[in-house]
Amino acid sequence: MSPKLKQGFMRNVKLNAGSLRLLMNLWPPFIGAGIHVERLAPDYSEAVVRMRLGLLNRNYMGTHFGGSLYAMTDPFFALLVMHQLGRDYVVWDKASSIDYKLPGRGTVRASFRVTTAQIDAIRHATAGGDKHEPVFSVDVLNRQGEVVATVDKTIYVRRKPAR
Repeated sequence: MSPKLKQGFMRNVKLNAGSLRLLMNLWPPFIGAGIHVERLAPDYSEAVVRMRLGLLNRNYMGTHFGGSLYAMTDPFFALLVMHQLGRDYVVWDKASSIDYKLPGRGTVRASFRVTTAQIDAIRHATAGGDKHEPVFSVDVLNRQGEVVATVDKTIYVRRKPAR
């Protein structure tokens, strides 16, 4: 398989949400970090991810390693936007920041949502071929519902030119 073909292989495979969730849960970086995709809505409007504290994702203080907290949030907004917009758009992660609020102990969860109104706003902003860089936020919560970290993700979106 040529490098160019390999690069876009998964992007061109049409997966339903259940199959993508299964593949993500078998992805070695997620397995190693203890990350599990609990839910991926069939319409790609929502994802729920959890991470249990284990030997492979704890830091020196015995709490969740910050890189693992970030990793559990990394791909989801881009994936949700990409699948809702379809193949006529280029969607990339552009930037992100994480604000740690509390030490992460035990199981933590993050719920990602991209609304129809947000998708409509992206379509409107990119209708003329301009890029658009919406910012999405997600809180990582502990079992008590306290915010462990807040992650802001900037997504790059542009409508592909007509062929």
